[in-house]
Amino acid sequence: MYQAQLVCVDCSVAVDDAVAWICASCGGVLEIANLPMFDPDAIKADVWSIWRYEAMIPTKQHVTLGEGMTPLVKTELNGYQFYAKCEFLNPTGSYKDRGVAVMMNHIAESGAIDIAEESSGNAGASVSAYASALGMRPRIFSPATAPQGKQRQMKQYGAEVVLVDGNRDAVNAARAKAVDEGAVYASHSYSPFFIAGQMTAAWEVWEQLDKNVPDAIALPVGQGGLLLGYYHGFKAMKDAGVIDRLPRIFAIQTRACDPVIRAWEQGLDEPEKVIADKTVADGIVIPLPVRGRQIINALHDTDGGAIRVEEDTILPARDALAKKGLFVEPTSATTIAVLDKLFNLFGEDATLVVNLTGNGLKASV
Repeated sequence: MYQAQLVCVDCSVAVDDAVAWICASCGGVLEIANLPMFDPDAIKADVWSIWRYEAMIPTKQHVTLGEGMTPLVKTELNGYQFYAKCEFLNPTGSYKDRGVAVMMNHIAESGAIDIAEESSGNAGASVSAYASALGMRPRIFSPATAPQGKQRQMKQYGAEVVLVDGNRDAVNAARAKAVDEGAVYASHSYSPFFIAGQMTAAWEVWEQLDKNVPDAIALPVGQGGLLLGYYHGFKAMKDAGVIDRLPRIFAIQTRACDPVIRAWEQGLDEPEKVIADKTVADGIVIPLPVRGRQIINALHDTDGGAIRVEEDTILPARDALAKKGLFVEPTSATTIAVLDKLFNLFGEDATLVVNLTGNGLKASV
């Protein structure tokens, strides 16, 4: 019977704790060393969720909310044609549901009941929904400034929402205390099972493009879980001989919080912590992504890049996209705001997939 094997990315030590989130030896992040090989013949064509790829997902399914299989919509804006991957149509309104579904189904295997996570909104809502559906007790630690609508959503799913004054470090400290006291940390930032769930987005895009690989994929980046999911998802297909190339992957960040872009511009192997400024794109305010080195590596390996968006272009891009029938939160619109920069890099005839990560109804602006 398959059992996922966790290994530290930094020191290669095997980790026996099934719900571990960092290496006890060196503090490094973990990865799944024995992910199932991608097999197109194993796809369940009659299943309309991420579980059509059940043979490639490293955990059992205990519950599903129908996550995945989001539309890929051909869209034209300001003369640019691209495909919009509508991740905002996942069950809780964001792309997080793919990864959280796999992560929470994996945690359910351990029999855990008390769950802790830190989040300003989308991840907290997703963890709350799946934890409650699995009969768990979710506790979400959020900054006191978290959007009211997202706080309400988490509470509606049955979570205890703990508001913390101060910055992200204060929120993390409060969550860490709960974990020290016995709660299981359901971390969308650290869990390799979250990334395994995000790999399904790559496989869907491949199927939706008639089993073709797009020229490029662009997406907003905070912790980078979706970016790494796409990277590993397409890489799994290439390793299996199903495709012969990887799409170019582009990370989009705001000038207010751009650690990946700064590292990319300076030729660094991994980002350094930045001081974040205020931005309407609150979903990607991550001063130092925990898998920063892996993000930079994915950009290099796919001949991709990192592009900065100016604050005053985000809401106009959101509004323009809404006129095309696609209503997303400002974080998602960061990619739309740099369409001209993207197409200047690879030409207007390229097949570009843009990820729309969060529902506009979640936003307070």
